[in-house]
Amino acid sequence: MMALAIVEPIEAPKEKPEEFVSPPNIITTPCDPWPRPYYLEDGLRKVPPYHFTYNTYCKQRWRGRELLDIFATEFRDRPQEYYKDAIECGNVVLNGKKVSSVRQIVNNGDIISHTLHRHEPPVTARPVGVVHEDNDMIVINKPAGVPVHPAGRYNYNSIVEIMRAERGHGWNPLPCNRLDRLTSGVMFIGKHPKAAEKLTDQIMARTVKKEYMARVIGEFPEGDLICDQPVMQISPKLGLNRARASGKDARTIFKRMAYYPPKEMINGVDPEANDARSEHEKMRDSKMAWRSKRGHSIVRCIPLTGRTHQIRVHLQFLGHPISNDPIYSNQGVFGPSLAVGDARSDEDENVIAKLSKMGKSEVAEAMEYHNDMMEEYEKKKAEKLTGAKCEACDTPLYSDPGPHELGIYLHARRYACQDGKWDYETPLPEWALPPPGTDGPTVTTEETDPMALVDDNGQPMLNGDSSNANSQIKHQKPLWTMPG
Repeated sequence: MMALAIVEPIEAPKEKPEEFVSPPNIITTPCDPWPRPYYLEDGLRKVPPYHFTYNTYCKQRWRGRELLDIFATEFRDRPQEYYKDAIECGNVVLNGKKVSSVRQIVNNGDIISHTLHRHEPPVTARPVGVVHEDNDMIVINKPAGVPVHPAGRYNYNSIVEIMRAERGHGWNPLPCNRLDRLTSGVMFIGKHPKAAEKLTDQIMARTVKKEYMARVIGEFPEGDLICDQPVMQISPKLGLNRARASGKDARTIFKRMAYYPPKEMINGVDPEANDARSEHEKMRDSKMAWRSKRGHSIVRCIPLTGRTHQIRVHLQFLGHPISNDPIYSNQGVFGPSLAVGDARSDEDENVIAKLSKMGKSEVAEAMEYHNDMMEEYEKKKAEKLTGAKCEACDTPLYSDPGPHELGIYLHARRYACQDGKWDYETPLPEWALPPPGTDGPTVTTEETDPMALVDDNGQPMLNGDSSNANSQIKHQKPLWTMPG
């Protein structure tokens, strides 16, 4: 006889309704003045201090780190004590709420808000030049010293905000290419997203040829020279990059357009016979290896890759840095050799420590700063902490930058589509012209055009044929051998 068991039906587990997770709270800027509060003074565009709130999502490298540690290591504008106080008093909050400790861990998706009395550095008062404009795009000649986007200490003093102020509050400029703050030259500003996306895709696909002009110390070698040293970011906080074997692939073609020896050499004067320097000055100059590199060269540069500071780093490696570069021509940071041929990492920590003082307690002295033709008063007009503090927020105040700090001798002169559909260029910048009383090129010529050496795939031409094994371009020679 078989027993029957009653089995109760098994109910499927009920699905929990999806819970809505609200986005993190953010704090809005107390005011957004319009018209923008610009005023011009001593050749500078200035903005009075104002209250502002920065809002930023947690970056990947910030995940799992303490809040104070992020501010202390990532931001150079203020000392660590300021950020500690700002967190403790609630001027820095996480997801709209005050944190209980400066050691609060920041996680993916968090939003950090920082409200402060903002002091923007002044920038040049030179206008944003227009090279070309149509219904889709504005091609501009960016002034040196002005950042493209609001970032760091700059907000209204940026290309985006200056152009918005000129064309209306509702106008949204869309930059398509990137230039460093200190670099001048050709930039593309999209008038609508579709146009900006199309050109940005061309640049990312490396179907756009780019040419830069640079003024470097000494007599740059003649002929076509290619540098393919990899470039690595050493300090995001300081914007420092170096030539490193473990860095990202980088390649630049260089071609000298002109060399201008010192004035006394042009006039046939023996520098030694007319040396009016004191013994102290001679001893000082003997420790500056770059002093032996007389005069300056104007060099045309073709970057085949787009690494940050690529041209500046490659010129430093070759022993001919941009003469007024506050980073890569800085003897106080890199020593008398200026790191020519140096691809080692032994001195990176020392370099970072020295560079972090520049613009704080010390003036950033590039080699052009030592130029005997620069008047003494201009040397004293340099941006650094003054020792004074803002009466409203106790922020340490900076002096105005001197004219020699508003940009470097690096200019994006020409951008051209590889299929020949468009080609935009600017005149040579003033610093690339022959010195007064000296003969030299005032326009570029085909003979000195390194763009002709790049094929349609963005690779160096080899005797006019990219498949030929006999290169007409010289690779960089070991200009200096590291000890050991």
